[in-house]
Formats: sequence, C-alpha cells, structure tokens
Amino acid sequence: MLIALIRPVESSTADVIGTTLAEVLVELEQHRRPGFELASAPVRMLKGVAKMEATGTFTRVDGVQEIEADDMASLEAKVPEGWRMLTVRNA
Repeated sequence: MLIALIRPVESSTADVIGTTLAEVLVELEQHRRPGFELASAPVRMLKGVAKMEATGTFTRVDGVQEIEADDMASLEAKVPEGWRMLTVRNA
C-alpha cells in the first residue's frame, strides 16, 4: 500500500511598483492570498524614474490531502486534474 500527499496546483501574479526593494516586498505581501507563498519576484528598474517594478508569482501551499493505492500506477491515476503529487511513502 502506498500513501501520497497531493495539493492543488494554483498560482497567481501581481505587478507592483516601488522605490526600494523593501517597499516592493511590502506591496507584494498585500497581494498575497491566504494559503499562498511568494515563489518569485523578478525586479526591473524603470527608465527615467527612481522606481522599480516587480511581478510577483504566488503559488498555493495549502490544501494538502492524502490518497492511498496499492501501486504507483493506481496512485497516479487517483491524482485529480489540477493537483500535484508531492510525496509518496509506504503504508
């Protein structure tokens, strides 16, 4: 018997502008929804002004569930569309 942890695959993005990296991070945090973490936020300097722009990508980290099956093929078949298998262990 195998047991897997699965989680929904979901992400969102937000564009923010700030004058410092700290300000950009504060702005991004205001866009973070419950159950999501900031995964990446590349920063670009804006031409002609002392500001920077970042596109933050947030990924879902909650909603973990357990599924069970006798073998790996059966376990993979049980993963719903839009979900990702995180870990597999023996029961």
